[in-house]
Parts: sequence; C-alpha cells; structure tokens
Amino acid sequence: MKIHKEGYRSIALCALVFGVINIIFFNFFSASMPVTAWIVFSVTLILLLFIISFFRSPKRNHTVAHHQVICPADGKVVVIEEMLETEYFNDKRLQVSIFMSPANVHINRVPMSGEVLYSQYHKGRYLVAWNPKSSAENERHSVVIKSDNTVILVKQIAGALAKRIVNYLKVGEQVLQGKEMGFIKFGSRVDVILPPGTELNVNLNQLVKGGVTVLATIDEEIVEEV
Repeated sequence: MKIHKEGYRSIALCALVFGVINIIFFNFFSASMPVTAWIVFSVTLILLLFIISFFRSPKRNHTVAHHQVICPADGKVVVIEEMLETEYFNDKRLQVSIFMSPANVHINRVPMSGEVLYSQYHKGRYLVAWNPKSSAENERHSVVIKSDNTVILVKQIAGALAKRIVNYLKVGEQVLQGKEMGFIKFGSRVDVILPPGTELNVNLNQLVKGGVTVLATIDEEIVEEV
C-alpha cells in the first residue's frame, strides 16, 4: 500500500509516541499488570494501522472528460442545492457537497482542467462537516478554476476532527483534471460550486470516488464572464 507524502510526519510521530508508551508499560507494568500492557499494545497498534490506512494513496484509473466535472474527493454526497455564493461569484449557484469520513481516502483532486483564477485560505471554526454552516464558517481553502466557458469554485472544508488543510494550487497555474489539488486530515468535506442549471450525474446520499465518479456534465452553451 502506497502512503501519501502528507502522512509521513504524522505516522512517524504517532509511531514514536506509541512506541514510548509501550516501552513504559512493558518495562514497568508487565509483571504486575500483564493484561493491561497487552491491551495497551493492541490498542496502540490498531490506532497506528488506522492512521497508516488514513494516509493511503490507492492507484486508480482516473476519469478524464473535457465536458464533465469529476468528483474531487471520496465520500458521500450530502448536499445538492441552489445557494447564493458570496465569496467569489456573488450570485446563485448549484452546490454539491461530499462528506469525507475518517475511513475515506482524503486526497483531493482537480475536478476539471483549466486555469486557477483564485486560491484563498480562510481561518474558521471546526463544526462537524455535515453542518450547513460549515461551508461558510469552518476553516477552508477555496479555489476557482476556469475551463473554456465554465467556471467552478471548489472548497476544501475542515471538520470537527480535521485540523489541517493542504492545497497545492497557485493562481495562474494550468491544472489537469484528476491531478492532486490537496489533502485534508481526519474527516472533512469538499463543496463544488457549479453554474446554475448544470446537469448533475450524482444523487443525494450517493457514494463517490475522487478522480473517478463523474459529478456533472458541462453545458458548453452557457458562457460565463469572469
């Protein structure tokens, strides 16, 4: 199993801490509390394996489709709604939100090829990721991508457990669909803000795969001025 680079430090730190804990228990308590020492060993081993699994980077055949938007993350579609977008567009848009549980792969991918017009980090709260207010109030990183006549906004949003958002994209950069755009640690959500009237290829509560599942089909007749 390949491990993502964002996990190297976290895995090493956890392995060190768990190792110290086990050394203490086996050196000082194994004689008087052998069962407790083995329970501690088992729990820390399971936690370490879970953390390693969290940072996994599975090999996939990514979907590449010029007239389609692919899902930027693994998870479950928890929101499909029209909304007033006030950070960049200042008009009505179509929002699709994907909730990423701690068990999901947490690599985020570019949903469509194009030019990065906007990239902004926002400090914020750590509400649970399925809370409707998390989109506007939580720590997040917003990116706007323009492809031909279509412009979309992608938000990486931290959840109650996620405390660090990583984003690799720079303003002016030309990005390819399916490329890694970032990583969010330990439970989070990603919002994709689409032009109104966009044809969706996903349904509410559907499980999706980042870089694979087609999220929406672009209407090339809609021309957006940015």
